[in-house]
Amino acid sequence: MKHRLTPLLAALALACACLPVAAWSQPSIPLTLEAAIDLALRANPTLRAAGSEVAAQEGALTQAGALPNPELELLREGEGGDSRTTTATLNIPIELGGKRAARVEAARQEGKLAAIALETERDKVRANTAAAFHDVVAALARERMAQELVALAGRALGAAGKRVEAGTLSPVEATRARVAQGSARIEALQAGRDLEAARIRLAALWAGDARQLSINAPRTAALPLAPSLDKLLAQLDQSPAMRHARTEVGHREALARLERARRTPDVNVIVGAQREGPDTRNRAVLGLSVPLPLFNRNDGAVLDALRRVDKARSEADAAGARLRAELAQAHGRLTTALAECALIADDVLPGAEEAQRAANRGFELGKFGLIDVLDAQRVLAQSKNQYLNAVAESHRAAADIARLLGHAAVQENP
Repeated sequence: MKHRLTPLLAALALACACLPVAAWSQPSIPLTLEAAIDLALRANPTLRAAGSEVAAQEGALTQAGALPNPELELLREGEGGDSRTTTATLNIPIELGGKRAARVEAARQEGKLAAIALETERDKVRANTAAAFHDVVAALARERMAQELVALAGRALGAAGKRVEAGTLSPVEATRARVAQGSARIEALQAGRDLEAARIRLAALWAGDARQLSINAPRTAALPLAPSLDKLLAQLDQSPAMRHARTEVGHREALARLERARRTPDVNVIVGAQREGPDTRNRAVLGLSVPLPLFNRNDGAVLDALRRVDKARSEADAAGARLRAELAQAHGRLTTALAECALIADDVLPGAEEAQRAANRGFELGKFGLIDVLDAQRVLAQSKNQYLNAVAESHRAAADIARLLGHAAVQENP
């Protein structure tokens, strides 16, 4: 079945490409994930460039179907009088061998490649936006955690000061608590810088201003679901990357047919009139011009096109193998990250939080030393950071799966 790039698709792509960036104003309300993806799809510069390429292919398709222009030739011989001969001819080129049909089919296949490339770029922008959005959410959580650790370090410093005043704690321990509070503040500053960098990466997807970016981040991070690998592999054949590889084979085959058609020489039909002297009647001129393919039969171009068909087929096979490996790796990252999230949330975090609370209470009552408090805070911070890293990795893996398959293949838990 033959497909053609419809004028409507080209018009929509051109309208999206020509729309100025300023038209897509960044909303002042906090962005949700869906709103961020919608904004990036409408204003991403790379996506606009791909849309322009789709629109340009409509012109290439029109040009491919154009007929060759005729040539008008005027010839005057002699100086004048009875010896002067005037000839006017019209040379009409006629393409043979199906060149025009082959040229149109090659242009149509190239238009399909541009349309699939646009779809692929949309999926890439969607996946990158989802990953960047969740990176911002994770950075926000890390900043909140860092501020909480600053508050905990402040409480420990206050309790240490009271015990120093009461004479039950060495001033050295109070100094250690002050150093721990300073370290917590430094980590909070670093978390703030990481958050700003994550905002910049997200806003860059629609060429926005990170300073105006506000994220509607839930306090509890939603985790993606993990479909089975077999289910994902079954969808791989219809992914944009595989369709692009198959269309590239069709494009190369169309170019090979065009080169074969060029082996057939075109003819020029010559019609015109000739007059000799001022009183002689016009005489009709009819002719036919045919190139003789004695030396150049376009054999080299045909061989080149056929070898490129073989290359495209091999690249399609390689693309399938590469995509299956990448999909399996992304699925493995997703399942591992989700397992880490479950383990940390169910076993590690509850114990670390309880140990931290017990250490604080025991230190305030004089039962535990400052080392116990600082160690409990360190373990809690590490556990929370591990959980946030696992959550962010799960969303990055889910975004990679969606990018490979070309749609939102991995859903989030409600």
